[in-house]
Amino acid sequence: MKKFNFILCLAITGSLLTACGDNSENSTPESSVTETQATTTTEKSLESPEEVDDEENYETGDASLDNIRNQDGIGDNELLVVSFGTSFNDSRRLTIGAIENALESAFPDFSVRRGFTANIIIDHVQRRDGILIDDVKNALDRAVENEVRTLVVQPTHLMNGFEYNDIVDEVAQYSDAFEKVVFGEPLLTSDDDFRRVEQAIVDWTSDYDDGKTAICFMGHGTEAESNGIYRKMQDLLTADGYENYFIGTVEAEPSLEDVVKSVKNGSYERVVLEPLMVVCGDHANNDMAGDDPDSWKSVFEAEGYEVECIMRGLGENADIQQIYIDHAHTAINSIN
Repeated sequence: MKKFNFILCLAITGSLLTACGDNSENSTPESSVTETQATTTTEKSLESPEEVDDEENYETGDASLDNIRNQDGIGDNELLVVSFGTSFNDSRRLTIGAIENALESAFPDFSVRRGFTANIIIDHVQRRDGILIDDVKNALDRAVENEVRTLVVQPTHLMNGFEYNDIVDEVAQYSDAFEKVVFGEPLLTSDDDFRRVEQAIVDWTSDYDDGKTAICFMGHGTEAESNGIYRKMQDLLTADGYENYFIGTVEAEPSLEDVVKSVKNGSYERVVLEPLMVVCGDHANNDMAGDDPDSWKSVFEAEGYEVECIMRGLGENADIQQIYIDHAHTAINSIN
């Protein structure tokens, strides 16, 4: 009897309703390039961590250094790491790639493979760099063709929002293709996840915590109820005495205007900006650190603050990687 295990998914949804109201070796074999994947683009939801414009950006690093993890010869057990993705090559390798590497080290009995949900990014990278990354459908088809028996899906998403639910729905269409399928939780699911992420970002920015600096993290935001994770993180930081830490979003609430107002209520001389996103991609480089007058950097500079932008994604942080490992471990332990 084949089994499609939604137990963890239901637990995730319940915990979010309670807790917050509610991205070495590289290979691109020609045989992996399908016409459907190369030409398909999908609309992105508001929680998507990166947008891609029409202009090709060749200043994002060497794509050949990234292991796109679309190899065959998977074996019986696969750990499919699903990310929205990023076209910023260095960030993709240092964030999503680092999470995948950490999972591979933690679970040597599983073949770690990659799937991106954003075909627009897949197409962008293929057109610009000649490298094709599997979308989720291609990754699942590859698993089927390789006769994978046990499939563990670990998203790198921050929350259980639209993107996460879309992944669950897409994998559900393959439920009869595998003997067992289980899901790992997104980054911010349980209260313990929030505490661990809080400690990780506070430790990461401790050198800037001098009493005169406002430390501001920029998330993406979503129309889903799971957008409450940002307010929950803000409330946790404030309650724990990190009153100079501020959380905002690009597309939702709290907004940049909310963050600026909160910072102005203090007596800060400097502002440090950092993305609260797995990758340091388009939003971080443009909406946060860009030179346009409406970027976060420009807005704070116009208010008279000295501004420094820290260009790194959460996926680079070892403590964040460990949370994904722990979530995958819980999913694997649920297999029986």
